[in-house]
Amino acid sequence: MTEYGRGQGSEPWHPQDPLYGDGGWGGQEAQQGHEPAYGGQQQHYPQQQQPQQYDQWGNPLDPYGQTQQHPQHPQQQQQHPQQQYGQQPYDNTGWATGTHPQAPYPGDPADPYGQQAAAYGDQQPDFYQTPDAYPPPEPPSRRRPEPEPETDWDPGPDQGEKDFFGGGNDDEDFDETGDKPGDEPGGRRGRGERRGRGGKGAKDKKSRNGCACLVVALVFAGGVAGVGYFGYQFYQDRFGSAPDFAGGGNGEQVTVTIPKGATGAVIGQELKRAGVVKSVDAFVAAQQRNPDGKSIQDGVYTLQQEMSADSAVELMLSDESRSNLIIAEGKRNADIYELIDQRLEVDEGTTAKIAEEDWKSLGLPEWAQNHDNVKDPLEGFLYPSSYPVTKGQKPKDVLKQMVARATERYEDMGVEKKAESLGLENPWQLITVASLVQAEGTSHDDFRKMAEVVYNRRKPGNPQTYGKLEFDSTYNYIKNQSKIDLTLEELRNYDNPYNTYYYRGLPPGPISNPGEDALKGALKPTDDGWYYFISLDGKTSKFTKTNAEHQKLVEEFNRSRNN
Repeated sequence: MTEYGRGQGSEPWHPQDPLYGDGGWGGQEAQQGHEPAYGGQQQHYPQQQQPQQYDQWGNPLDPYGQTQQHPQHPQQQQQHPQQQYGQQPYDNTGWATGTHPQAPYPGDPADPYGQQAAAYGDQQPDFYQTPDAYPPPEPPSRRRPEPEPETDWDPGPDQGEKDFFGGGNDDEDFDETGDKPGDEPGGRRGRGERRGRGGKGAKDKKSRNGCACLVVALVFAGGVAGVGYFGYQFYQDRFGSAPDFAGGGNGEQVTVTIPKGATGAVIGQELKRAGVVKSVDAFVAAQQRNPDGKSIQDGVYTLQQEMSADSAVELMLSDESRSNLIIAEGKRNADIYELIDQRLEVDEGTTAKIAEEDWKSLGLPEWAQNHDNVKDPLEGFLYPSSYPVTKGQKPKDVLKQMVARATERYEDMGVEKKAESLGLENPWQLITVASLVQAEGTSHDDFRKMAEVVYNRRKPGNPQTYGKLEFDSTYNYIKNQSKIDLTLEELRNYDNPYNTYYYRGLPPGPISNPGEDALKGALKPTDDGWYYFISLDGKTSKFTKTNAEHQKLVEEFNRSRNN
């Protein structure tokens, strides 16, 4: 339709629109739509609101565009005859001084018959066409910019913040009528009124307050208890006595293995784990009180459960509790194998068979392997000491432990470095010399002199023996015996590398397991020129430098035996 047609025109403007109040097309469109300029019936809708219009002097206009207080000047009507068709004058700002009321737009969904009502003359009063209803809109140049929305809006303690102890919650319950608990029928109370009365909300609040206080009280009590506990523990650790059993045990025997080099704390841990003592601190304190407490050795001990720390220390210092396998100095391997079988409660010969078959995997050092004519490669490497051997262990593990102990001791004593300085080919020969010293000597005082006898006799050009050792111990070793009365005919006619009456020099390997003193004697022999020795009482030896001196001692020995 054209601008003079009957179209509905543009949609009504919202009051917040910046151009709201400008007649514009609205005023003209209403009159050009063939509605009467004056005296015509204006259609009004209950929800349509029209602003008050003013003329150029600020006087309000009536619904028909006429000034209510001052009559319109004739010259204005003559100058602007077109005003009766809806055209309106403008001031110097371009803003209409008097705008004819706009025709209402049909679009209220609540009154689909509004136009028909207007057509039949049903007029509805416009309650907004009063002088004080709306002030005249300001021109665009004088309008203030709209305020920017706030971004740090604080809803206040009643809306956005929760009271920790009150447990405030905006999600309050409603009854079936839509009212909150305690409201009058059909209405709702204010927040302050609801809180001021003792209804369900007040009870819930009190309940929540009580729960919160209870939680705080429990947390506080737990903290106090924790501080008290740790304070008590601190006092006990610093000033209190360590927990301890009373008495000598409850009669239940246990076997405890103490490792080598174990400190008092480590021993205490082993005893506590076995139930012997009640605490490690109690055992350490008892060990420190006993002057001999630090001499507790490694090994296997048979003790009782629930012993006082003092009684445990005392028992471990005695020989009654120690059940280690003791390897004496000078023991041969054949005897040690039997001892291991007995301790492990295995068949006789089990350990000897493992030693014969698996000797290469038992940890021998490189210099102790691959020697010719050796009867037992492990001879000399089952070091004399105390070993924790108990039933259930494997023989191979026990042998490994002994070989490791020997290797460690030999390395500490420097046998590999000192062998060459003593005129020996290798450390293996040094261990062999020490085994001879151990077998022939009768006391520790003899070992250095006995070592010198060995070194002097093994020299091929010596004028006394011409390179032969002539030791009875080597013959007894190969015969696996320990005899004293041996004839020269028997000794010199037995062909065996270990028979030093038959072969010159050292035997193929050690004939026993030397102890520390014998090793020290072999490492530091005397230099007095000794070649011969004899023991008259079986306890001490007498040494001589010549064969004539030696024969006199032999005759003395024979007379003592005949008497």
